[in-house]
Amino acid sequence: MAKTAKKSPQSKKAARPKGRVAKGAPRAKKVAVNLKVGTDFAVECHNCDPASFKADILRHLTYTLARDTTTAIRMDWWLATCFALRDRVLERFLRTQGRHASGNVRRVHYLSLEYLMGRLLRNNLSNLGMLESARAALSELGKDLDDVCEEENDMGLGNGGLGRLAACFLDSLATMDLPAIGYGIHYEFGLFRQTFVDGRQVEEADNWLGRGTPWKIRRPEYQARVPLYGRVVDGVDDRGNYAPQLVETQDLLGIPWDIPIVGAGGLTVNFLRLWESKATTEFDFRAFDQGDYVDAVRSRIAGETVSKVLYPNDSKAAGKELRLVQQIFFVSCSLQDILRRHRRRNPGWANLADKAVVQLNDTHPAIAVAELMRLLVDVHRLPWDDAWSQVTRIFNYTNHTLLPEALETWGVDLLERVVPRHLQIIYEINRRFLEEVEARWPGDGARQAELSLIGEGPHRHVRMAHLAIVGSAKVNGVAALHTRLLKANLLRGFDELSPGKIVNMTNGITPRRWLRACNPGLSALCDEVAGPGWDKDLSRLRALEKVADDRRFQDRFLAVKRDNKLRLAEVIREVAGVGVDPDSLFDVQIKRLHEYKRQHLNLLHILALYRRLLNDPRADITPRTFVFGAKAAPGYAMAKHIIHAINRVGAVINADPRVRGRLKVVFLPDYRVTLAERIIPAADLSEQISTAGKEASGTGNMKLALNGALTIGTLDGANVEILEEVGADNIFIFGLTVEEVAELKSRGYDPRAVADADEELRAVLDWLLSDHFTPGEPGALAPVVQGLLDGGDPYLVLADFRAYADAQDRAGAAFRDRRRWARMAILNTARMGKFSSDRTIGEYARVIWGVEAVR
Repeated sequence: MAKTAKKSPQSKKAARPKGRVAKGAPRAKKVAVNLKVGTDFAVECHNCDPASFKADILRHLTYTLARDTTTAIRMDWWLATCFALRDRVLERFLRTQGRHASGNVRRVHYLSLEYLMGRLLRNNLSNLGMLESARAALSELGKDLDDVCEEENDMGLGNGGLGRLAACFLDSLATMDLPAIGYGIHYEFGLFRQTFVDGRQVEEADNWLGRGTPWKIRRPEYQARVPLYGRVVDGVDDRGNYAPQLVETQDLLGIPWDIPIVGAGGLTVNFLRLWESKATTEFDFRAFDQGDYVDAVRSRIAGETVSKVLYPNDSKAAGKELRLVQQIFFVSCSLQDILRRHRRRNPGWANLADKAVVQLNDTHPAIAVAELMRLLVDVHRLPWDDAWSQVTRIFNYTNHTLLPEALETWGVDLLERVVPRHLQIIYEINRRFLEEVEARWPGDGARQAELSLIGEGPHRHVRMAHLAIVGSAKVNGVAALHTRLLKANLLRGFDELSPGKIVNMTNGITPRRWLRACNPGLSALCDEVAGPGWDKDLSRLRALEKVADDRRFQDRFLAVKRDNKLRLAEVIREVAGVGVDPDSLFDVQIKRLHEYKRQHLNLLHILALYRRLLNDPRADITPRTFVFGAKAAPGYAMAKHIIHAINRVGAVINADPRVRGRLKVVFLPDYRVTLAERIIPAADLSEQISTAGKEASGTGNMKLALNGALTIGTLDGANVEILEEVGADNIFIFGLTVEEVAELKSRGYDPRAVADADEELRAVLDWLLSDHFTPGEPGALAPVVQGLLDGGDPYLVLADFRAYADAQDRAGAAFRDRRRWARMAILNTARMGKFSSDRTIGEYARVIWGVEAVR
């Protein structure tokens, strides 16, 4: 067992700074949270030198994989390297979990349907401080670490910002030595792999587990049983109390798989527990004996379907039902696991809320409120009031949207069929809650309808966000603007009923992955100026401010950026077959494809630039390479139309000799974490152009700015706070504000009038309607234009076009001034300290969770 490195009394004191506890912090009498992790926390490692690591790679190659150095292929070297590293990770994992168990500590349990983890080998090596040891060990074996790392598939456990945020949070929780467990689903297939055929998105299965993964540990001894369907039978227990029973159920088994989560420095290794669904009866011998071979395994196939794929298509009833089953399956397994762990160290349930806190990441796990009540009341026989007291101190809920249509609801009919007891519990929670509403606003039926957990109408439904809010101690938004708008609009009634319950926790990103690991050139510059350890205290990058005007440093900073652009240019050539100029402005928009994120606004500007060049070949236009990365949900037709339009326009521009290479448009397929790690360090301009009031926060804006990209964006989400941090001179803000959006819509918005009043805008819209970009396919791109002109332009693309084009002109002019651009980019990197996920997690720990760091 590795020993903790010895430190002087001074270094020990520095290594254990105490975070102040907010007045009234929940549930913990004394809360000390380490917000700025010291730089000398790496555990002394007796076997982390290159020679020891090389020996263990060879040992696993021989005894785990049954290969030798002559027969091993690159995948074998990757696996052997992962297994050698996993040995060291598990040593720390056992020490961490032993300390948590023996101390009976208060833990955070993070429930999320998504975790966008990316690849783990390089990240784990970096967090353990073993990157160079591994590189040296593999070099002695004639292998290159970078080549070996390329063998790893991205984990197919998430899709967009929700899942990536969860992954960043797990990293920060471990780095800050906070006891935590992540819970999710062990998806066999990810969302999908994206390819393009004739510019159109085509979805293929993402079999990310096809070759297995060395990071998972199976834990069948902790399996959980989840009852579904059936019916509720009234009854009484042996004490004469009401005790309903759920009978004739169809049960699922949840088998847990653990993935260790390594904190920076290697002191703490938490874990992510993922639940794989299995049937309770895998094989029917009677059916098999009678020759019905398909029926013999039917239940096994049905059971495994639940964890088969991330986000089944819910456009049909069967898909909706499967998605609901997924949610109840993973929250039930997770809550049973939390209760099992609690009873192992505690005699009863009175202190459950003192030992366990649960964070619901969006509404997907909201059914957990009803499930924990079912477990406490029906299974463990707690009185309702006692159980509810525990539940409302255990749960907290993060809201991630300002779009009312994005707040999940479930039809009462579906809930009654799939989880009948949960529906009864939800009705009872609602009855008691509406009594509180009535006491606060007597006789106000409109207020009761607004806040009720049940949405009335032709199709009665349960509002899952309302269930999460009522069952939680705290509710948080994810950016200052988002939280303000939640209180003012979407959740106004709840804020008035319980002032102080809704709080802000601005999102953050882990600098370990999103600068240290993905941009080693810039990281080295940061080490020189800010000193080692900035990746655990990102505010130290403020030291770069003093060299922002230093010409030699500017040249080195720009040289690093150009090297990163050369690497991305090679990826673009390999993947898209397009050659791009690394000295052009790399204009990047990488995020989930949605109309409110306005990739089509970017497209209209590209068309405007293209048209300017064709009409005036001498036009003074900054050479640009536009890079897109995004997936559209399989059932989201307009998002797919936008992808098709960008690809077809890009193909024409890229092949047009009249442009002389001054414009290139590239849509890289299958956007994922690993691709983001290539794009972000190379970006010059970061597109954050959502309609004001629609984006909750965004985290891509933070990653790009941290890597020295300048933001062009609206006053939406975390852009507002980025503006505050970097200063108005170092960002390109444009467009309608939240208040102006509301005013425009209230007085009546006419997109056709806007288009007709702007000659350039009208021309590019007409151009898209022609078959210029789709020869022989007239009208192929018309849906994008029709959505803007005939569909009312719900996200005000046309209203913001001119302001956006003007902002792009300012950005282009600034890019041509090398010194000015370098200074602006350096200051963006320097001033991103607020957006570290360590800061975010420190605030959660103080304000919401009341947890202590444990070392």
